[in-house]
Amino acid sequence: MAYRHTIDQKTYQFADLKELLARATPLRSGDALAGLAATSYEERVAAQMALAELPLKTFLQEAVVPYEEDEITRLIIDSHNTAAFSSVSHLTVGDWRDWLLADEVDGTVLSNLKWGITPEMAAAVSKLMRNQDLIAVAKKCEVVTRFRNTIGLRGRFSTRLQPNHPTDDAKGIAASIIDGLLYGSGDAVIGINPAGDSPAHVLHLLQLLDSLREQFSIPTQSCVLCHLTTTLELIRSHAPVDLCFQSVGGTAQTNRSFGISLSLLDEAWDATGSLRRGTVGDNRMYFETGQGSALSANAHGGVDQQTCEARAYAVARKYEPLLVNTVVGFIGPEYLYDGKQIIRAALEDHFCGKLLGLPMGVDICYTNHAEADQDDMDNLLTLLGVAGCNFIMGIPGSDDIMLNYQSTSFHDALYIRKLLGLRPAPEFEQWLLAQGIADGTGKLVHTAAVNRLMHHID
Repeated sequence: MAYRHTIDQKTYQFADLKELLARATPLRSGDALAGLAATSYEERVAAQMALAELPLKTFLQEAVVPYEEDEITRLIIDSHNTAAFSSVSHLTVGDWRDWLLADEVDGTVLSNLKWGITPEMAAAVSKLMRNQDLIAVAKKCEVVTRFRNTIGLRGRFSTRLQPNHPTDDAKGIAASIIDGLLYGSGDAVIGINPAGDSPAHVLHLLQLLDSLREQFSIPTQSCVLCHLTTTLELIRSHAPVDLCFQSVGGTAQTNRSFGISLSLLDEAWDATGSLRRGTVGDNRMYFETGQGSALSANAHGGVDQQTCEARAYAVARKYEPLLVNTVVGFIGPEYLYDGKQIIRAALEDHFCGKLLGLPMGVDICYTNHAEADQDDMDNLLTLLGVAGCNFIMGIPGSDDIMLNYQSTSFHDALYIRKLLGLRPAPEFEQWLLAQGIADGTGKLVHTAAVNRLMHHID
């Protein structure tokens, strides 16, 4: 079905829903690279105005990726809750934007709506929003998950402690972990991106993390971010796997490029659950996503990268994950060119994920060849803190020496906690107090704890 809008007697026509969504998207380099972006600012405005007039019901009648060809489309349509949708089913996309911003629409209302909307609906309404709109609506959404601690409560702000090392040296990793713990980092997860993906190599890292966690009774979870099939092999040998990690995308073809499918994710979800390692809950999956992954795999099928990203959240929410992390600037400037595009994409991702009921975190990051710098990341960090982001990364000096990109440091998390009066996950906060790392006001007083923790490296 074609869509059109006229501006100053010039009519812009869009061949179908996916073209309308692509042309309405705020400018980013990835859509331009794919030939999907609007050719002018005026065309973008025309697409946004046409999109604003579109009934939400249209998204249940026209798929951007055919139902018959894509298992994620089938997941989206088959899991749609008509009763939950009824509260907004009479609205256009523009009307829904106004509805979302209304004072009477609070977190409870949005939580009840999450299974009534599709990722494409969330992506569409985000394209009509200013940054402040994305922040204001996301702030209303509280998404709480649990494994060994409780993440996502209002007034709380968590971090993934990311102690990567270019050769996976055990002492180097342990030093980074202890450094992070002494700065109050690691309540979301202590997660290593391994330099090697063999089962024996990953097992060594898992045992290192588990030994450290058990020695100091740390109420958090660990993860080695290897491929799903490696994790499955290790689970069969009863390795200490807390969370099962996998990168996911918004089309079945993208996921095939990652070597996964929904059936394989089902198997991993069941297998990880069989270990029963959670103590306060059983949200046992950790997913990472990022705008541009479908394009980089040549698997976008003409769908803009932000809509593809939102569709990845349909995959994630099927498995009730503990953590979902959009690694927003990691893929590079071919997809998000500069700081402005990275900031916009991160706010979109956080908004769409929260609206769909996901525990969203953001890796606030950029590569060294992007037109971005740490000031851009400071801006984004502050905006996400205001928006109620569940967690960010904690990396020594904000420089990942294994993956070779720039992210956020342990100090950055302390800044946003202090600025906005936020605290770590409650169980982790009590551990910091007991270890003498922090006092009752949340202030770090870790001098007495240094020798005790550093002894583990020796």
